[in-house]
Amino acid sequence: MTEGERIAKRLARAGVASRRGAEEMIAAGRVAVNGAVITSPALNVTGTDKITVDGAPLPEAEAVRLWRYHKPVGLVTTEKDEKGRKTVFDALPEEMPRVLSIGRLDLNSEGLLLLTNDGALKRRLELPSTGWVRRYRVRVNGQPSETILEPLRKGVSVGDQRFQPMTVTLDRLQGANAWLTIGLREGRNREIRRALGAVGLTVNRLIRISYGPFQLGDLAPGAVEEVRPKLLREQLGLAPPPGHAGKKPRPGPAKPRRGTAKPGPKGGKRDGNTPRER
Repeated sequence: MTEGERIAKRLARAGVASRRGAEEMIAAGRVAVNGAVITSPALNVTGTDKITVDGAPLPEAEAVRLWRYHKPVGLVTTEKDEKGRKTVFDALPEEMPRVLSIGRLDLNSEGLLLLTNDGALKRRLELPSTGWVRRYRVRVNGQPSETILEPLRKGVSVGDQRFQPMTVTLDRLQGANAWLTIGLREGRNREIRRALGAVGLTVNRLIRISYGPFQLGDLAPGAVEEVRPKLLREQLGLAPPPGHAGKKPRPGPAKPRRGTAKPGPKGGKRDGNTPRER
């Protein structure tokens, strides 16, 4: 006998709102299950339950989708901003469905931001336990040495927070600045800026170039591109859609796929992931 799933999760999977937003809708009395209005998200539902939102039947859950978005500087990663600043969702194409961001990039950070229509996928990919490395190209003011950078590789404390060890590579020195490549497995608020500040370095540009197997590549600032469903299934272990079970892959050499991880730059040379210094 199935126990079903939490009502807020069902609403999120149907694309009505994020899980937190769904809980707020429930508390406001906007959701009914089998004709009875509910005000608590502490309810499991199954496929036989009839759910309505504002009197309208709940849409069927959509197929899981994922997009790569090149977030430019100057946008906040939130649905609504209390200061009235423009958000990444304001900047997305009108034809985009309702999506959620996987993690965040702050106002002055840029680069790869993953978007999805599935709340469960969002939570899964945000967890450090997923094991995916988020990689960044970082320009700092200063002349970092290996001695200065070593504490970052061991983990540093800032105030009452302890940051986990990062992978840090010094790519090049350029006048008063230096370019670093940094990898981490968790994404706390302004983690890189705060950790580098703890060793005396000031970040003046920060670009996320990859999130797990998905990379920024040559995606232009402000551009958004959906990850192919086949690639998404392969990377995340998702079940294929009905009718695809049992199909065998065509023989042939493996080809690099756009959106998957590639080796990073060596010796400070530019590649598709390395921004032009300016």
